[in-house]
Amino acid sequence: MNFDFFVRGLLIGLSIAAPVGPMSVLVIRRTLAESRRAGLISGLGIAAGDTTYGAAGGFGLTFITGFLINEQFWLRLIGGLFLFYLGFKTLLSRPAEKAAAAAPATGQGVASYFFSTYFLTLTNPLTIISFAAIMAGLGIGGSSGDYLSAAVLVVGVMAGSTSWWIILTTLLSLFRHKIRPGGMTWVNRLSGAVIVVFGLLALLSLVQP
Repeated sequence: MNFDFFVRGLLIGLSIAAPVGPMSVLVIRRTLAESRRAGLISGLGIAAGDTTYGAAGGFGLTFITGFLINEQFWLRLIGGLFLFYLGFKTLLSRPAEKAAAAAPATGQGVASYFFSTYFLTLTNPLTIISFAAIMAGLGIGGSSGDYLSAAVLVVGVMAGSTSWWIILTTLLSLFRHKIRPGGMTWVNRLSGAVIVVFGLLALLSLVQP
């Protein structure tokens, strides 16, 4: 029974992490323009956010998910503005600066990579809604009081999301050394533009009826 919950969690983690979105673009850009370590740490931040929501759903913490869903306006506003900031920062990045960043990251740099994506994952209403929909469809929740199964589910979510980012950053790292400085400039520009667009869409959703 517990193994079944682990498999369900694994599939949930993969299905949430795999679709292309602002988080994927950010991880891809950091891997290509900075280092595999930067991309992987960013991915682990996303996995931590996914795990947080997996725990809320698995343990039946409906008051948390309900609160976050009800506060979508502020989440979209904060997340959209932060995406704008990251997008423009990426657009203005120079390949020479990123070459220097390929050296082992400092503790402050590691924390920045991790918590920036963790914060964006938590402020993404689509992540909240996706977890709620998937868990409801699978009949998963903590109402039964089976906390062991819920814990196994959360571990599965963490494993699924983490596995995706490990695979993605590993594959990307095979190509990053073949990209020349001019190509890195376009990586920064394109990824920055895409992230800005995602931020704009998040903000525009605030004025939709």
